[in-house]
Amino acid sequence: MDTTNSPDTARRLVVLAAVCMAALALPLAFSGGAVATPAIGRDLGGGPVATNWITNAFMLAFGSLLMAAGTLADRFGRKRLFACGVAGFTLSSLALGFAPTLLAVDLLRAAQGVAAAAALAGGTAALAQEFDGHARTRAFSALGTTFGIGLAFGPVLAGWLIAHFGWRAIFTTGALAGALSLAFGVPRMRESRDPHARRLDWAGTATFTAALTCFTCGVIEAPTRGWTSAAVIGLLAAFAVFALAFVVIELRAARPMLDLSLFRYPRFVGVQVLPVATCYCYIVLLVVLPLRFIGVEGYDEIHAGWLMLAISAPMLVVPFVAATLTRWMSAGAISGIGLVIAAAGLYALGSALRAGAGAAAVGPMLAIGVGAGLPWGLMDGLSVSVVPKSRAGMATGIFSTTRVAGEGVALAVVSALLAALTAVQLRAELAQAQPGAVAEAAARLAAGDLAHAAACVPGVAHATLQAAYYTAFGFLLDGLAAVTLLCALAAFAFLSRVRVHDGPADGELHTPVCASTQ
Repeated sequence: MDTTNSPDTARRLVVLAAVCMAALALPLAFSGGAVATPAIGRDLGGGPVATNWITNAFMLAFGSLLMAAGTLADRFGRKRLFACGVAGFTLSSLALGFAPTLLAVDLLRAAQGVAAAAALAGGTAALAQEFDGHARTRAFSALGTTFGIGLAFGPVLAGWLIAHFGWRAIFTTGALAGALSLAFGVPRMRESRDPHARRLDWAGTATFTAALTCFTCGVIEAPTRGWTSAAVIGLLAAFAVFALAFVVIELRAARPMLDLSLFRYPRFVGVQVLPVATCYCYIVLLVVLPLRFIGVEGYDEIHAGWLMLAISAPMLVVPFVAATLTRWMSAGAISGIGLVIAAAGLYALGSALRAGAGAAAVGPMLAIGVGAGLPWGLMDGLSVSVVPKSRAGMATGIFSTTRVAGEGVALAVVSALLAALTAVQLRAELAQAQPGAVAEAAARLAAGDLAHAAACVPGVAHATLQAAYYTAFGFLLDGLAAVTLLCALAAFAFLSRVRVHDGPADGELHTPVCASTQ
């Protein structure tokens, strides 16, 4: 055994453990925050829009700033940005434990998202500098496993913490993970930066963030204000303007934050479909299912967390199975098959939940977790396998942004759609009720607040409200199944012959989308 490298090996392992510890806090902040939403609403009050922002504020800030954070890490130092991100996450998590109002919770969740973007961008870039070859592959596999553990056990841990210590304990746990990472990992990191790093694309970052913010705000406000209200129309119009401005800025920039020319490659477009699919077949369920189980069906947080384990636990195993299957099948085909399984699980879950949650829902939820887990472990490798090697860094940045920003958009869209579908069902049942009261009740139900929904329409039995919500939820799952199936077809069409290690050499060109005859 070569002892000369032992101290450096030990140091690298400590750095890996620190980045994994910080990464563990991110999915806990996401899934734990979703489970805590009903408890936060009961404690601090607030309407459905404010409670929706508990999760959406975190995801919006996280997704919109991830690409910018990568640029800052290269320019100012990976260790520095990671340390700043983890410190910010730790402090905002501690502050959430003392938040006096729902507005304070929402603002601090946005601050958590900003810090999470810095921590993830700096941490992954630091790992890439610390490890090489097979060691780098193992390091990033460990990082992916950590995310899987956080997603799998986040709901259970959150339920246990809420039951025994209250919802504030969830965020204190995140602060503890951040503090451990700062204390043991950051001092052992080596600073690194890219001497040729480009300047931050301020115009691109500002317009991209503004576009995402306007779209998310408009969709969240629509269920209570109405889709035809001036505020909602104005926000969606502003989204269109900012999105167009972002595209123009990136096309004209000498070194753009997002190189839109990569979308000329059909396989690259196909890879972006995979995170979109997992957003709609998996990620959104980590939020809407706990809201249903706890806020509408009356489960306590612990039992809801155990029930959620059926959909999240497969993430601990299935990505490794998918990696093994690549010896015999293409990654694209495995991903497509997984999405078909997830679509079937979504359709079956709609039937299983028609009369309320129970044992019948476990099988479909397992199918969804297994189906989503197959592309989950392959997407990152595919994102760099379908473009020239010289553009792999940009491809990874675009893919990460598509994944994280897509999650925030998907949450906003699905929440608004569930509220709209519930409102349609309630209007059919409550023909004499005021439209405004029905819209408010539907928005409350979609946010997992049965008690306040009943207060909006006095005299209406809880069972009537639940029945309308269950029917709307079934239609929502059918729609998610259709979206997932379409994404599966796209994966088969674009990626069925792509293997994770099939990346093209520098200068090799794929057929652009505009010129494709297939």
